[in-house]
Formats: sequence, C-alpha cells, structure tokens
Amino acid sequence: MIINVRVIPRARVQKIVADGDVYRVYTNAAPADGAANAAVIKMLSQYFDVPKSRISIVRGATSHDKVVSVSD
Repeated sequence: MIINVRVIPRARVQKIVADGDVYRVYTNAAPADGAANAAVIKMLSQYFDVPKSRISIVRGATSHDKVVSVSD
C-alpha cells in the first residue's frame, strides 16, 4: 500500500490523523539527522500494526510531504 504522509515535526503531542487520502503525522522529534523519519516509521508501524521493516519512505525523505510504502 502506498500512502501520502504530511509530517509535522516538533509537535507537542504524537499522533496520526487520517485527513482524506493524506495521513498527518505529528511527532515531537526534530527534523535533524533522520530522527523525524525514524519516529514516523515507528508511529506508522504501530498505527498499521506491521513491523518497522515493512515500512519505507519512497519519496520525500527530506521533505514534510512524503510517499510511504507499507507492505502487508
């Protein structure tokens, strides 16, 4: 499954909100050294109940808007 993700780093509360066909991921991690990307992968793995190894960022690793692949 391919999903569109909008990342909001340095948020006060960590949560995922499905907004139409875009998932908004609020994380308190800073967008430096890949910390926010790692937090997004961890949160999505819990949200979709799949291992972290099944989630990869296809496009947008350095952007707020990402395309993420979630394998079943």
